Amino acid sequence: MNNNQENNKENNSQPVGGTDYKAEESSQRGTCDKSNPKFTRNGCNIMLLVATHKVYWMPEDDLYLPVHAGKINKESIGYIGDDTGDNISLKNRNYCELSCMYWAWKNLDKNVSHVGLAHYRRHFSIKNKFQILLGSKKDMVLTKNQAKKLVAEYDLILPKKRNYFIETNQSHYNHAHNEKDLLKTREIILSDFPEYINAFDTVMERTSAHMFNMFIMKRELFNNYCSWLFFILEKLEKQIDISKYNNYESRVFGYISELLMDVYVEQNNLSYKEISFMFMDKQNWFKKISDFLKRKFTGGPFSK
Repeated sequence: MNNNQENNKENNSQPVGGTDYKAEESSQRGTCDKSNPKFTRNGCNIMLLVATHKVYWMPEDDLYLPVHAGKINKESIGYIGDDTGDNISLKNRNYCELSCMYWAWKNLDKNVSHVGLAHYRRHFSIKNKFQILLGSKKDMVLTKNQAKKLVAEYDLILPKKRNYFIETNQSHYNHAHNEKDLLKTREIILSDFPEYINAFDTVMERTSAHMFNMFIMKRELFNNYCSWLFFILEKLEKQIDISKYNNYESRVFGYISELLMDVYVEQNNLSYKEISFMFMDKQNWFKKISDFLKRKFTGGPFSK
């Protein structure tokens, strides 16, 4: 892929933002037609969801909408839940932040022109890593005005890639998770979206990827991506057995989806802009790197 960052059903609630709306499904899943007039910017009403399962600091900028992930059958924490309208809140344990993404796809008002997703402890920023290291992170979270300038030029905004250096995306997944799930995903793509198989293989052989399911994208692109993504994941859900997975591994559909973002970007040759992302809490990098190397050289939990 050329470097084109710079160039190229518990409640029946009203949708957030206004009148009744249910996102249209693409007539052809996986299709991304950038010549479609619906891609034309008529104003810019961006909504960046913040997926959270607990009360946490939230940006005050009206760009952000905190969403209680996995809200169904839980007490309110003061944020709108992903269990309103058409939802998969009950599947949050396996789909992670995707339950919020699905909720946005099905329930956000049609006047929202761009949709994004961040996390309560991971946020976008236009600052570089040195500024982030030395400054106050809460003051450096992406603002609505900054987001407007970015989406005016690009199909989507993505976090800077995570580099594995000594691992490909596929080998890293195989060492950290059950490789059979990723192989089954490839089979589904080959069967239902054969035009995507080269993009899938290309992404799996790379040593970096856009992780965390963080993005901001045009609404029509978001709708098409969700239609493609959830079709694959719902089919995968029916074909793999996760009944014996522990809490970590049971998040399988969230992990798989992180890699599918780049597959969609690759196949559709989307122009994107990478910006920084910040961990809002302290990270134990020594443990993260140690675990990464241990999985690399021992084969991971499913190697036996």
